[in-house]
Amino acid sequence: MDLDVVFLGTAGSAPSARRAPSALLVRRGGERLLFDCGEGTQRQLLQSSVGLVDLAEVFVTHFHADHFLGLPGMLKTFALRGREAPLTVYGPAGLRELFGMLRRIVGKLPYPLELAEVRAGDALDRDGYKLLVFPVAHGLTAVGYALVEQARPGRFDVEAADALGVPNGRERGVLQHGESVTLGDGRTITPDAVLGPPRAGRSILYPGDTTPSEVVQALAEGADLLVHEATFAAEDAVRAAETHHSTAAQAAALAQAAGVRMLALTHLSPRYSGAEIAREAREIFPNTVVPRDFDVIEIPFPERGEPTLRKGGAVPDHEAAPVG
Repeated sequence: MDLDVVFLGTAGSAPSARRAPSALLVRRGGERLLFDCGEGTQRQLLQSSVGLVDLAEVFVTHFHADHFLGLPGMLKTFALRGREAPLTVYGPAGLRELFGMLRRIVGKLPYPLELAEVRAGDALDRDGYKLLVFPVAHGLTAVGYALVEQARPGRFDVEAADALGVPNGRERGVLQHGESVTLGDGRTITPDAVLGPPRAGRSILYPGDTTPSEVVQALAEGADLLVHEATFAAEDAVRAAETHHSTAAQAAALAQAAGVRMLALTHLSPRYSGAEIAREAREIFPNTVVPRDFDVIEIPFPERGEPTLRKGGAVPDHEAAPVG
């Protein structure tokens, strides 16, 4: 199953000419999960090859304006398009109070809108994966989200199946899905007889805004992709601490300690270039990327290769990839 991350907004607290505020789209098979929805997110989607799809779920990390201000406009656009399908917005405590204030802007919606307040420690079960909610350190009520896939059955051993007399066809498919089969001669074959050890699923961590956190480091252990903020460079570490943000070096040190496969740095202040942030982080963790808006990171299963950054991967074919 395909799994990738589309970077729709990679700016810090305010947009720049080339970077929009925070928004991250995870695509897994046919699912589309939006994490944070900064100002202009619907326009970013419309400008991308993704389009403004009828999202079923939006996950907000916290209630600073650069992480949710795009929601009212997007909800209104869905209404103007005659949407009928339900939409669920997840966020930390205070989500319902926030939407109580936004109702005057959004108005009456023709589709069901559910508000789901989450707390650190919650686990949202999905088909084939979980969404874990964890605490971050940003000086106010804020959470991060981790997409963690279930382990997959081990590789099917054709030679072992042949030796056991398992016929081609349905029986082998059943065993590959982890269920036992009974053969025509009455013997029961269990999956462990023909399957190798379970294979790990994939995982993505998105803490949102945070200072370096032991919780994030622990949850990021062995993750395929850690999307971490790098609002500041090391020279401004004091300012980062005062505002409950991280430096590129701090994020890289966390990624190195956790042994992640790839680190993607986002939420960049306009005072730095992406190249500056990348250089600082790569001195500590070489497999660091600093995506621009509309870049895509593809995450294959571990046995099929490493996560890969596709620059401008969500830019429509007729346009050039953005620069800067």
